[in-house]
Amino acid sequence: MGRCPVCGEWGTYEEVVESRKTASLKVESRRVGDSKPMRLQEVVATEEMRIDMHNGELNRVLGGGLVPGSLVLLGGEPGIGKSTLALQVLLQLKDHRTLYASGEESVRQLKLRAERLAGRPENLFICSETSLERIFDYATELQPDLVVVDSIQTIGTEAIESSVGSLSQVRECATRILDFAKSRNIPFIIVGHITKEGSLAGPKVLEHIVDTVLQFEGDQQHMYRVLRAQKNRFGSTSEIGIYEMRQDGLREVTNPSELLLSTAREGLSGIAISAAVEGMRPFLIEVQALVSSAAYGTPQRSSTGFDGRRLNMLLAVLEKRVGFKLLQKDVFLNIAGGLRVNDPAIDLGVMAAVLSSNMDIALDPDTCLTGEVGLAGEIRPVARLEQRIREAEKLGFRRIIIPAGQKVALSGLKIELLPVKRVADAFRILIKK
Repeated sequence: MGRCPVCGEWGTYEEVVESRKTASLKVESRRVGDSKPMRLQEVVATEEMRIDMHNGELNRVLGGGLVPGSLVLLGGEPGIGKSTLALQVLLQLKDHRTLYASGEESVRQLKLRAERLAGRPENLFICSETSLERIFDYATELQPDLVVVDSIQTIGTEAIESSVGSLSQVRECATRILDFAKSRNIPFIIVGHITKEGSLAGPKVLEHIVDTVLQFEGDQQHMYRVLRAQKNRFGSTSEIGIYEMRQDGLREVTNPSELLLSTAREGLSGIAISAAVEGMRPFLIEVQALVSSAAYGTPQRSSTGFDGRRLNMLLAVLEKRVGFKLLQKDVFLNIAGGLRVNDPAIDLGVMAAVLSSNMDIALDPDTCLTGEVGLAGEIRPVARLEQRIREAEKLGFRRIIIPAGQKVALSGLKIELLPVKRVADAFRILIKK
């Protein structure tokens, strides 16, 4: 404005930027209890009491249950079943007072979801809230044994002026939840979204703040879901939990081997059964391969549920050490059931499935394999071999190909052990059988 409408003078207006008063930058102590330096010998270490989640798969992944005062981050793709798993866990905790705070759904939607999951506990409280301070007020009033926040990207705090879902909001909310959980000894489960690249959305520091990071994986076109622990301060990170998505919620899969094996595999080429181990759990998986002539100049290499770079390495070993010419062949690999397996002990099963498809010869349905393959074509030892053998025997397999030289401290086995040193030796047994 050039001229003042009051005094009539020109050029008397001045621009003044009014800034809001920001929060103090003083760093507050976030200690819990007495944090004075102590001798290590003076610290009294007691076993952590855990909350039984009444869910065997979740208890296994958490390391035996939920530790009071811990902060668990549950991540996964949209629609994979994160909210269903969180609400279903609360519905099973009938002896504990729990609070479910949702920033994405209304209380009516939560009610409909709970009725679909067929659970009506008396001690479950629900609220639709996006203010972190209000959630803390509810938790202080109710004194619950467990709080679920769904999701961390929809919650905001008044201490930060940025919009909800921003990096600073997510970081500050997670830090304040951690302080509240440690000071009140109340465990929190916060649900988080993931990006297109498959990593948890928000700042990377979010994974360092929480005690446990759980990843809920699976293909939405398949009915199986896998729960993995990417970080766990109170247990192992190698355990997995397997669920089956049904109309009435998630069902625990206590024996995944029977569900991951096809009953109509006899007489079909390109199928091999391999014994894998995830954490402490052994299970048998069905490896499917399809080898065909390349329709274009460059052959295709595609894998589902298996590392593509490791598949290329195994194909190179097949061509260099065994003599199979796969340079002009398309190779497609699939782990049945929609699972992703990182166990190197299924290398031998992958190569056997590729061999079977390339030669169009069906493998013996009563024989399974386990063994890691080296670049020289040798079969290397695998971990927990005894558990793999017991699992194969329990499911009725008559023979199992294992690495030679690895001692097996088992007696009274009904399954025949076939030790091999190289890939070519395993192929001779498979073709002969």
